[in-house]
Amino acid sequence: MDHYEEIERALIYIENNIYRPLTLESVANTFNMSKYYFHRLFSAMMGCSLNNYILSRRLNESLKLIRDDNLSLTDIAYELNFGTQASFTRAFKRQYGQAPSSLKVKDESIPLVPIPPVVRRSIKNINGDIVTDFTLTEFQTIKVNGIAFEVDLATDDYKSRIRSHSKMLLHSIDETINGSCYVIYSDCQPNSTRFKVLVGIPHEIQLDNPYFYTVNIPQLFCAKFKYFGDLLDIGDILKTDFARFLKISKQESENSHIELIQVFDNIHNLDSTYSIYTPVKKLHIDSVL
Repeated sequence: MDHYEEIERALIYIENNIYRPLTLESVANTFNMSKYYFHRLFSAMMGCSLNNYILSRRLNESLKLIRDDNLSLTDIAYELNFGTQASFTRAFKRQYGQAPSSLKVKDESIPLVPIPPVVRRSIKNINGDIVTDFTLTEFQTIKVNGIAFEVDLATDDYKSRIRSHSKMLLHSIDETINGSCYVIYSDCQPNSTRFKVLVGIPHEIQLDNPYFYTVNIPQLFCAKFKYFGDLLDIGDILKTDFARFLKISKQESENSHIELIQVFDNIHNLDSTYSIYTPVKKLHIDSVL
């Protein structure tokens, strides 16, 4: 069974049946799975429960209906199976921070969100719980040369900033240089969304660039996760994967100025396979290996 394709099909099925009653059991039966297994698989792959996902997609669909002057909020609540207008309004305010009625009376809108991608990574079953496959490993000391900058994950342009600086590095190095590329995220302050980022390679290079920087990464004990595809697709999924890892493995996160390290197999292809290293304390190693 291709787990990714099954969940991708489930997302399309939900979107095509968003106006119908949808339950865990009905969706699981559509794909010939037990509701218990489907719930664990969906939660592991998407980072949220099926019910919460369906709720978010119904609210997304409601954004289109609100634009229709012929539909009242009660009509919309009924169409999307919220039961009552009050239930719809409460859910809408939790997700968007404002009442749906405000969009009826103001000349403004909230952009629609497309069906999210299914992040591809290896998974495994531990004690009946499906989690992203992980290993515990030592990240060895390494010197990385590259381009340093800051990003704020709360802004809309953080992805474009990471992409542009990554391309800046690739355009600045010789094509004969091969090997891995490192993206290092560090020094995020408590309750802050600002990170220092360095995109670099373990080669002696000197760039004519004001952002050029060299960093020595110390030896770190880490949880290692493997992903496939675009470097920025993982989004909140990584947070969920790491939280589930801590719960299952009974490990603890390490208080390190380095938040995580992203290592791409191919420096010239940042859409290739990559690994995420996240520092953890060296505890209970034998119980999870």
